[in-house]
Amino acid sequence: MRGAPARPRGPRAFASSARYVAAVKEDLAEWLGGLYPLHIHKDNFLEVLATGRVLCHHANHVTRVARAGLAPGPPGPGRPRRGVSCNLEARPGSFQARDNVSNFIRWCREEMGIREVLMFETEDLVLRKNEKHVVLCLLELARKGARFGVAAPTLVQMEAEIEIEEDPRLRPDPSPDGSAPAGAETTNPVGHGPCPTRGCRSPSPFYRRGNRSALELVSRCTCPVRFSVVKVSEGKYRVGDSGALIFVRILRSHVMVRVGGGWDTLDHYLDKHDPCRCTSLCEFPSLAPAAPEFRPPLRPRSPLLPRRGEEGKTTPRGPPSPELWGAGRFPGDTAT
Repeated sequence: MRGAPARPRGPRAFASSARYVAAVKEDLAEWLGGLYPLHIHKDNFLEVLATGRVLCHHANHVTRVARAGLAPGPPGPGRPRRGVSCNLEARPGSFQARDNVSNFIRWCREEMGIREVLMFETEDLVLRKNEKHVVLCLLELARKGARFGVAAPTLVQMEAEIEIEEDPRLRPDPSPDGSAPAGAETTNPVGHGPCPTRGCRSPSPFYRRGNRSALELVSRCTCPVRFSVVKVSEGKYRVGDSGALIFVRILRSHVMVRVGGGWDTLDHYLDKHDPCRCTSLCEFPSLAPAAPEFRPPLRPRSPLLPRRGEEGKTTPRGPPSPELWGAGRFPGDTAT
């Protein structure tokens, strides 16, 4: 038996999820624009990448940096030894563009060892069908490339800061005279490569603005018992009954939260975990009309078989009269 159809998610849930993709896309656009002479921003992000030329060029750049910095050893996932071929004359939507994107995808899978769940298909980029998977794949590639010394986007830099907060042993050792080690101003911690051309930012503005923005979003809770948010330290909170630990950072105009191994917008995170927000998302009526209740059709009772001794007699049997139907009797029945 089929269950009741699932209620559609409200428009706010889709909007907050789209804001997360927009935040990551904006960061990646600024990152690529700092690495290469590109006119790229969040509005033309997929358009610039659709021919695959920029992606192939970046793959070859990561390969060169990795080969220059890695010790000799057998190749393996995450240690690229080969670049990709690229057709520089490819036009958007052409077969040459599909070949370029396909070569890049194969390189990500075979040379960089990017997990399949984070990969995208050729048509996702060439026809701009699945923006989210393209963004997630490039963010994962930026994480892996940062280990070899490739400049990292802001999100990856913030991940390095959070890793140091979680494990202080990853903090770089100071020099004997107590000053910061040489190159500390231009190099990210835990081997995440040099900062982009815009330079590293002091984390304190991230924390202060993140604290204010987090309090503003949580204050929208209308439950009798307000959704629990306990500040542990600057930019670090325990939320909900489970006391899950989250890290809040500001990425330009977006309030981002580090959960597990990825990022989300704080607004989208609260939509999924704050009980009053979850309830409001389920209050939208179903878009499809409810299925009518199934009722089997009524069947008239079969006429009675002839009585014993009357088998040879034929009695004309017409349709029952309305009076007999209403009384529940058929022609040939005798009154009792």
